[in-house]
Amino acid sequence: MPKDTFFSFDKYLQKIRSKGRYCITLSELQKNSKLSYKAIQQPIYRAKNNKKISQIRQGFYAIIPPEYSISGVLPVYLYINDLMLYLKRDYYLGLFSSAILHGAGHQQAMNTQLVIEKPTLRNIKNHKLEIDFFTKNKWYENDIIKKKTDAGYISVSTPELTALDLIYYHKRIGGINRTLPILEDLCEEINSIKLVETAQRFKNKTTIQRLGFLFDEILDEKEFAKLLYKLIENIPTNKILLSSISSDDGKINKKWNIIINTDTNF
Repeated sequence: MPKDTFFSFDKYLQKIRSKGRYCITLSELQKNSKLSYKAIQQPIYRAKNNKKISQIRQGFYAIIPPEYSISGVLPVYLYINDLMLYLKRDYYLGLFSSAILHGAGHQQAMNTQLVIEKPTLRNIKNHKLEIDFFTKNKWYENDIIKKKTDAGYISVSTPELTALDLIYYHKRIGGINRTLPILEDLCEEINSIKLVETAQRFKNKTTIQRLGFLFDEILDEKEFAKLLYKLIENIPTNKILLSSISSDDGKINKKWNIIINTDTNF
C-alpha cells in the first residue's frame, strides 16, 4: 500500500466536508481511491481510531469534524437524510425526536426515532449511538415538513402527526405516562384544523380514542378533544385499554369507551 494512503484518505474526507456533506460510503471510497475492498480497510480503520469517521451502518460512515472529535459523535440530523437514501427507504423523524424539534420536551432524547416504510430495519445501537426504526404501511406528505440543517433538509412529522404517533407507538416508547409531558408541551404547536385533517388520514380509531381521552380528561385541551370526538362519535368503537402495557383493570370512561388502567398523573 502506498505510504501516503492515509494522508490521501484524510484529504478526501476534507474534500467531502468542503461540499457540505458529513458522510461517505464504502463504495464511493473504493471508486475514488481505486483501492480494493481489502486495501481500503486499513485507512478506514485508522480514521475510525482517530475519530475522523464513525461507522453508522455497514458501508456507511459519518465524518467527524474537529468540533465533535472529543465526543466522537456527530448529531444524527447531519447525516440522516443521506443514510436513508443509502438504505433506499422513505422516512421521517418522529415521536420524541420530532417533538424536540417542535419545542416539546425538556431534554435531548438519548435515541433517535425514525418512522420508515415497511419492511422493518434492524435498529442501530452502540455505546454512542442509538437509532430506533418504527414501521408504517404509508403516510401522507401533508403530514411531513422539511427542516433545514447544516447538511440540507430532513423530513420531520408535523406536531399533529407527532401527537398521534406518540400514542400509536406508546407501547414501544415507554407507555402513555411517558408521552404525557411531551404531549402537554406539544399542544402549544398543534393546529386544530390540521389535527382533524391528520387524524382523518391516520385512520386508527384506537389512537384517536386514547388521544382524545387524554386531551379531554388529563391535559384539559377541550377543543382538541371535541374535534377528535366528532370523528368517532357516530361510528362503533371497541372498548380499549388506555395503556397497552398495564393490567386490564380500571375505571371505564364511557364517552371514549376506554378502560383507564394506568395512573395518568405526571
